[in-house]
Amino acid sequence: MFNRLRQWTAPQQVTLSFVAVILVGSLLLAIPAFHQPTAQVSYLDHLFTAVSMVCVTGLTVLSVQDTYNVWGQIVGVILMQIGGLGLITIITASLFYFHRRLSLKSQYIFREAMNRNTHRDFKRFLSSVYAVTFVIEGVAAVILATQLIPLYGIKQGIGSSIFLAVSAFCNAGFDNLGSTSIQRFLTNDVINYTIALLIFAGGLGFSVWFELGNLIKKWFEDRPHTFKLIFNRISPHSRIVLRTTFILLALGTSITLMSEFNNPETIGSLNLWEKFTASFFQSVAFRTAGFSTLDYTKTTPFTNFIYMVQMIIGGAPGGTAGGMKVTTVALIALLFRSELLGYSQVAFHNRSFPIHLVRQALTILVYFLAVSIVGYSFLLFTQTHLDPFALLFETISAIGTVGSTMNVTGELTQSGRWIIMALMFLGRVGPLTVLISIARKKTKKIYSAPTEILLG
Repeated sequence: MFNRLRQWTAPQQVTLSFVAVILVGSLLLAIPAFHQPTAQVSYLDHLFTAVSMVCVTGLTVLSVQDTYNVWGQIVGVILMQIGGLGLITIITASLFYFHRRLSLKSQYIFREAMNRNTHRDFKRFLSSVYAVTFVIEGVAAVILATQLIPLYGIKQGIGSSIFLAVSAFCNAGFDNLGSTSIQRFLTNDVINYTIALLIFAGGLGFSVWFELGNLIKKWFEDRPHTFKLIFNRISPHSRIVLRTTFILLALGTSITLMSEFNNPETIGSLNLWEKFTASFFQSVAFRTAGFSTLDYTKTTPFTNFIYMVQMIIGGAPGGTAGGMKVTTVALIALLFRSELLGYSQVAFHNRSFPIHLVRQALTILVYFLAVSIVGYSFLLFTQTHLDPFALLFETISAIGTVGSTMNVTGELTQSGRWIIMALMFLGRVGPLTVLISIARKKTKKIYSAPTEILLG
């Protein structure tokens, strides 16, 4: 059997791995011993929850707190951790710790999954990923516990702190505090900024964090060199990720602040600092996490449209974020600029990008647009009792693996839930398998006569 699995292509192995974890997770969540005494939930709901957790989305048709006891919630934490760090890293870690040498094919799959340009030092890189992850989640859990223990008691306070820390860092968007997410903490700065920083850290990409860490270490070693001199050495990848991320955060915060400033049902009644905090939190969360301190049925249509744009963009590659990824969007924007200015190459910071990267970015864009259109069409056809705009919001949230909703997830019919599950799965696994498929194929030279068509 294992020999047969080794013959499968890399995309097939990645897809099968996620399917296997989802099925095992759904069966574990369906065990009655893991439920609250009053829970009455079908297997489809457990499957929906497992898909959402492994795909680190956050859309749910049930309340985690009211459905699962502490054991069920532990299963949920494990599923989110696997989904966030990537199943590929889990498998690779197991192989390393059992002293089994990775084949070149396995190294290739891992490199594509983690956005690594080289297959050297996998063991060191993977160990660093786990160390950083558990340290960040542990510190954040302690900080959150200072706020949650006074409200929920020691047992639930500690449990909820760990659950929230893992969920936020993995960009999963789940909580075990009830059906209204963390809306009761709209004005709590400690919880808002701790969760926002966790989302930001997980969504920035491990390679970016490690590069920044090495640059800071280099600065301490080479002082009195300035930060500017040291950070001039930053790679084009990290430079694009950081610049695009901060631009999107600034725009998202500003737009939310302006569009909701006088809305009494959202942030209109808050003071200026609280309005900024709420706006900043939405801008961070909507990139990929799905935690909500606002009711999105009460935000303006313009605000929700901007949120949909943020959801489809997502975070950075090589981390826990979903969406098309900021590097994809940045590369397409640079292509647009190059065409407008008549440049022969797509360039950034005195570096030009190879044509195959541009083609991959356009392929990912077409993939997301196609899946979104098809998924939304099916939802419009099957969920005629729900608002079309809310369904579009739900579609983008699922394909971007964000998890925010205009309160329609629980109103979906069985067919609607299957569609959303498919969108979550395709949003998490699809882009990776598409890129691996493209990378594995050898370029075929096709000799044909040139021609032109009219555009625009």
